Amino acid sequence: MLFKHRWTIPVLAALDELDGGAKFVTLQRRLGVSRDSLQRTLTTLVDTGLVGRNPGYGHPMRPEYTLTTRGSRLAPACAALLEGLRDLGVEDIGLRKWSLPLTYSLAQGSGRFNRLCDDLDVTPRALAQALKELQHAGLVERLLVEDSPPRTEYRLTGKGKRLTPLISALAREYIAT
Repeated sequence: MLFKHRWTIPVLAALDELDGGAKFVTLQRRLGVSRDSLQRTLTTLVDTGLVGRNPGYGHPMRPEYTLTTRGSRLAPACAALLEGLRDLGVEDIGLRKWSLPLTYSLAQGSGRFNRLCDDLDVTPRALAQALKELQHAGLVERLLVEDSPPRTEYRLTGKGKRLTPLISALAREYIAT
């Protein structure tokens, strides 16, 4: 769920940074996201119980969206992951749909293409595209293993391994919430 929408991690991190709540337009401007993308992301976050809509109209400065208790526990890990992606200069590629699940899977030791397809339940085309993007970003490397028959494996580079503790912390927190 966390990686279904490109903006899930940034929205949770932004809400955490904005003291747990913000208006729609504030989030849209802060993140530079389209109205439709933000609406889809917020709808999913509300449906999963990580974000809640603030009831009533109240004061004009009252936030429209707030972190739930569950979202408040998860948001700091999202902020740390977002900062890590920015530090490595891979925020755009890192927040694409399959990038983080693929990085996490490779950190667990899955390196063969078909095994990754099965583990992630992803189409071969989407996996190939994600691997190509991660290779280009320097997070994943492709190895040709001289065996009978020869085979190809993928593994994280040193740069990619720097994301592993951040993704693992987010996964642990998500499971715990």
